[in-house]
Amino acid sequence: MGKDYYKSLGISKGASDDEIKKAYRKMALKYHPDKNKSPGAEDKFKEIAEAYDVLSDAKKKEVYDKYGEDGLKGGMGSGPSSRGSTTGGNFQNYSFHGDPHETFRMFFGNENPFESFFSFGGGPHGGNGGLGHSPFFQFQSSGQGPDDMDVDDPFGQHMGGFGQPRQRRQDPAIVRELQVSLEEILTGTTKKLKITRKVMNPDGRSTRNEDKILTIDIRPGWKAGTKITFPKEGDQTPNNIPADIVFVIKDKPHNQFVRDGIDIRHKMRLSLRDALCGTTIQVPTLSGRKIPVALNDVVKPTTQKRIQGEGLPVTKTPSKRGDLIVEFNIIFPDKIPVATKEILKDCIPQS
Repeated sequence: MGKDYYKSLGISKGASDDEIKKAYRKMALKYHPDKNKSPGAEDKFKEIAEAYDVLSDAKKKEVYDKYGEDGLKGGMGSGPSSRGSTTGGNFQNYSFHGDPHETFRMFFGNENPFESFFSFGGGPHGGNGGLGHSPFFQFQSSGQGPDDMDVDDPFGQHMGGFGQPRQRRQDPAIVRELQVSLEEILTGTTKKLKITRKVMNPDGRSTRNEDKILTIDIRPGWKAGTKITFPKEGDQTPNNIPADIVFVIKDKPHNQFVRDGIDIRHKMRLSLRDALCGTTIQVPTLSGRKIPVALNDVVKPTTQKRIQGEGLPVTKTPSKRGDLIVEFNIIFPDKIPVATKEILKDCIPQS
């Protein structure tokens, strides 16, 4: 029946070019004689090299698919349809060139694709500090078997010292403050923030800068310190897990109000006369309305007036709101005429 090249590479008939390449990469690294010392490994290494030599060539593969190994090597594909193939116009007497290491070198484009990652200085082969010339030496010394190597990472980007697999760790979170006004906390709003980050190109190695819009829906009543996390939106590199981007809500300074939980506080200036004699004040609110509040009693520096339902929403039940607390800054005169002092002495009792 002849050799089953597809079985040699562990793929099914009809596999794509990419699947054939990936299968060869995996099998070649698994059975490379420098790495795999088990009996028959060298023969297997040659077998998969021959399989790849045939299946990676469109014309050889076409003849093999139709006639099998016997037809391929017996010239069944000879004739006009096979002109221009790599076998000199037909497939008569096709045979593997016999050097699986040459196939390995041609595939990876370097006699030793691991050289730059396992070099310890020294000679042109890396020196390895007396540890040996083999690019697979570190795997064996760490006790790993042939199946433990990350065959989808043939160039060693994810390898740690002395061949130990390097676990990809996530970069620390990128934390940024997001200032939100009290008016926005009252009603809720949507923020759109543009970030620029590095993203991987299809080759899996190089990166490019890319802009992205992150959308944050601010819910009514959100507290200062609320965190919004965008998982893994940080820079991408071949060796990392991108960082999370975290925005932390911070109250934007307001010229009239200060948050106090779900309540808000407002301080009003009040003359000493109005504090003692009474008046009606117009209290501003977050919604822009003004609420009249009558001051009939003496207003002291510690006096507070509470207007219910004019504070911030409760996050879980936005229909409920805190209060607006009015505090007072009583303005005392710098000087009082003598005659006025005498009148005040008569009118204001001693405590």
